[in-house]
Amino acid sequence: GPYIMSTTANGSDSKKFKSELRGPITSSRVIHIRKLPSDITEAEVISLGLPFGDISNLLLLKAKNQAFLEMNSEEAAQNMVGYYSTMMPVIRHQPVYVQFSNHKELKTDHSPNQERAQAALRALSSPHADGAAPSSVLRVVVENMLYPVTLDALCQIFAKFGTVLRIIVFTKNNQFQALLQYQDGASAQAAKLSLDGQNIYNGCCTLRIGFSKLTSLNVKYNNEKSRDFTRPDLPSGDGHAPMEHPAMTFVTPHCLFILFGVYGDVMRVKILFNKKENALVQMSDSTQAQLAMSHLSGQRLHGKPVRVTLSKHSSVQLPREGHEDQGLTKDYSSSSLHRFKKPGSKNYANIFPPSATLHLSNIPPSVVEDELKMLFSSSGATVNAFKFFQKDHKMALIQMGSVEEAIESLVEFHDHDLGENHHLRVSFSKSSI
Repeated sequence: GPYIMSTTANGSDSKKFKSELRGPITSSRVIHIRKLPSDITEAEVISLGLPFGDISNLLLLKAKNQAFLEMNSEEAAQNMVGYYSTMMPVIRHQPVYVQFSNHKELKTDHSPNQERAQAALRALSSPHADGAAPSSVLRVVVENMLYPVTLDALCQIFAKFGTVLRIIVFTKNNQFQALLQYQDGASAQAAKLSLDGQNIYNGCCTLRIGFSKLTSLNVKYNNEKSRDFTRPDLPSGDGHAPMEHPAMTFVTPHCLFILFGVYGDVMRVKILFNKKENALVQMSDSTQAQLAMSHLSGQRLHGKPVRVTLSKHSSVQLPREGHEDQGLTKDYSSSSLHRFKKPGSKNYANIFPPSATLHLSNIPPSVVEDELKMLFSSSGATVNAFKFFQKDHKMALIQMGSVEEAIESLVEFHDHDLGENHHLRVSFSKSSI
């Protein structure tokens, strides 16, 4: 049975704890948590209660795998017990039992353990004191999906932790996934702390939750695949295009700069004003122009084959001052993204034709495989395989669903900011996974 103090719950003397026959326990601000993992931390216990309200005290009894949390209000405690009675919390694959305590409040002392508990409470109750608020967008993967999970079911589960603004569901690599945007990062953090590793249904449909690199979701339709709760006026569409590809409007100068930049250093790009499906791309020398032409001509971009020929123009003219051309002409001569500006750069040895497999480098140590797969599938593309280099985790190979998807992914994610001052470098690979 549960261990309950004989008089008051007193942190200095856990020996006074005794097994108490389970009588009907009325509601209390104090929550009793049992069957905790032996290496449980204060922060993990606190994270169980944080989504429901402020926590005024904590008593952790590691030797007994138990803890007591005192919530600021009885209402918060009722919400917490009510919620976990329908969805049992799991910490490191271990189910944890949550119930009201017989105690109306916790009386704790100043032992080193209690000092540590109080420090953890102070740190977590003011979550973003360091100024770095987490993303408000979560990426959710549902594993072991024996029963269907709908967009509405996810909304119901995640709405307990804050206001859900937008949600997109999709299937990638035979896995049901979702991107879900809260009103604020604190709600996203609370949902992640409480729901990560939980089962939606008994023994299956396990939630795996991480923060997305996206800061906002762009939803075009309200249907069973995507929903924007701030825009009830959106059309229902056909349900097949929940994700807006940022480069779909027309190919931008930046898109051509990145793509042609795989084969040489692009100096200037001009999209023709009257024929917007045509552009001029000026490389830094004629060898690079030949390389780009031989590798890119005939490749597909956004569903259309690209034709590349040598131009009769020797250079791209910039618009005269005061004659802006809606950003259709760009000068990249001083760009920091040129791959070949260093004489004898090893990039010269790594020029390959477009392929479905991309080579990724400059990956920071904290970024894991799932984050990169999620990033590359966030534009609607399919990720078929992924592999870190064994000797060097700064590099990896990622295999997309097609050469066309790989081209679009390279354009979109080359120089993507992965945090820790690391900008992702993407090129075509000669290998496959």
